Amino acid sequence: MELSPRKKINFDNTEIAFRNKTNGELNQAYWLFKIISSNFLTKVGPPMTNFLLNIGFPIKGAIKATIFKQFCGGETIQECEHTIEQLSLGHVGTILDYSVEGEDEEEVFDFTCEEIIRTINRADGDPRVPITVFKITGIGRFALLEKLDAKQELTTIETEEFARVRARCERICKVAFDKQVPVMIDAEDSWVQDTIDELALEMMIRFNKEKLIVYNTYQMYRHDKLADLKADYLIAKETGFILGVKMVRGAYMEKERKRALEMGYPSPIQPDKAATDKDYDESLRFCVKHIEQIGIVCGTHNEESSRLLTELMDEHNIPHNHPHAYFAQLLGMSDNLSFNLSDAGYNVAKYVPYGPITAVMPYLFRRAQENTSVAGQTGRELGLISKEKARRGFKL
Repeated sequence: MELSPRKKINFDNTEIAFRNKTNGELNQAYWLFKIISSNFLTKVGPPMTNFLLNIGFPIKGAIKATIFKQFCGGETIQECEHTIEQLSLGHVGTILDYSVEGEDEEEVFDFTCEEIIRTINRADGDPRVPITVFKITGIGRFALLEKLDAKQELTTIETEEFARVRARCERICKVAFDKQVPVMIDAEDSWVQDTIDELALEMMIRFNKEKLIVYNTYQMYRHDKLADLKADYLIAKETGFILGVKMVRGAYMEKERKRALEMGYPSPIQPDKAATDKDYDESLRFCVKHIEQIGIVCGTHNEESSRLLTELMDEHNIPHNHPHAYFAQLLGMSDNLSFNLSDAGYNVAKYVPYGPITAVMPYLFRRAQENTSVAGQTGRELGLISKEKARRGFKL
């Protein structure tokens, strides 16, 4: 495999970051982030929106044309086709993410399983859709996973129920293996994560013998995850499979700390952001050092960590397009990372959530809240958009 030419990345290059956005789309994104930057609206918006949707108030159109359009690809796979094509113009791949959550019925779990398989079938043979993803709680009941994590004895009915969850997971991974389409298993709350980790490891042992197909997700805001990653690497080395690592900082910090405090157990979360950053970057170093045995998806909006991975790859003479190294960001956020990385020849893909508007609302609210809670995120987005608007010569 030949080395791509080394190119210093400038994450402030807005011409590359927004080259596929029209002036109108850029302006709409500007005003949306302006609204999101209001903590008042971010807190009041979710309950107000849910109330209006529940009473049948006609606001779906407004949601679909604004926040949904910014962060989601559509309500169906077919509606995501435009986003897939737009991202591919900048050599950025699409990760189709069926973002319906919080369900409890077996019929819904069966439907979700089939929908995830549809994303794999859609990705088959299309390099524009290089990776797929799913959540275990999309195909199994949260309370059941919670009981398993707590090492409580299952009833006969619950044992049969979990067998169906495992069968769905196995079916998804088997289709991914047959189609040779990688699939990532998302991380979730710490009190169901052990069961998810066990399932993911089971799938990797089975399907990652010759090629990277299944990834597990490691949330580095947990103080135990660097150790888990290293332990899983040893299992991979001894058992003979490729370890798939999607590395993120984490998504449930406030909820994790609150539950730990209320229930009187030590918080699984790092003491501060510096500790999270340290473990995240150390994990990058570890994965790059063992790149032949580990495949990594660097899921981050953090510029320093993104730059570190590019530097590590160059230091180890790893080609920019090495199949074991991917960068990933969420649709509608951090285009300055995604498109400048892809312009330098790295593998990059965006999470493209989709699903019925009402079902995807919890995801959208999390994105809005994330933009206000992550230090500087909204300001960074606004600053970049303003810079590009000025470059194009139209008023802010």
